[in-house]
Amino acid sequence: MITVKTPREIELMREVGRVVAGILETVGKRVKPAVTTEELDRIAEDYVLSQNAKPAFKGYGFDKRNLFPATICLSIDDQVVHGIPGPRKLEEGQLLSVDVGAIKDGYYGDAAMTFAVGNVAEEKKKLMEVTEKALYIGIEQAVAGNHVEDISQAVQDYVESNGFSVVRDLVGHGIGTKLHEDPPVPNYGKKGKGPLLRTGMTIAIEPMVNAGTYRVYTARDGWTVYTSDGKPSAHFEHTVVITDGKPEILTASNG
Repeated sequence: MITVKTPREIELMREVGRVVAGILETVGKRVKPAVTTEELDRIAEDYVLSQNAKPAFKGYGFDKRNLFPATICLSIDDQVVHGIPGPRKLEEGQLLSVDVGAIKDGYYGDAAMTFAVGNVAEEKKKLMEVTEKALYIGIEQAVAGNHVEDISQAVQDYVESNGFSVVRDLVGHGIGTKLHEDPPVPNYGKKGKGPLLRTGMTIAIEPMVNAGTYRVYTARDGWTVYTSDGKPSAHFEHTVVITDGKPEILTASNG
């Protein structure tokens, strides 16, 4: 069921959105060679707790035997999403996708950004730039009266025109009192298809873009998603609210 948020609910989502933006900003400043992903995860958790919020991802999952064990998802190069932090050290030239979520006063925020670890190859720079631009092109379509797949087609057309591919097995989503709500928000589709966007809906738009094939697979850990051809991937995401005019990004940094 798709929910439309009240002004009070949207204000609560703005508040948790500020926390999420702060996590990304804080972690992003510490991304550099030789830092371990578990160090970045500790920094994220300390920040979340300092804001009287809780990590949205820690303990998340449908299999009670394999709940997500960390505060944030940290995915390197050919890891698309859901990478589990650990002792692995970042290396010069890698891409690191940081996906963060928080819950505060019963409402969720969700956002992601891909960072360059030191100097990266030109193709990786282009991949990051195209993915981030695709996110904002998609957000431009998130207006009342449009359909969900207006967002999807805008993202897909831009990404593919630049020679990259959009992941199809994973999608954006509605968000509010649950981390994942209706409607699904794919990164591919046809204009005019999908649910109608209405003022007060809150959705997470998140292009996941691969340098090669769109095909992916999930590792034996049950979480980490990899590109099938081993080529790098990038991920950018914002939580937005549909308004009477320009969509409002709830997880935008004030910095």
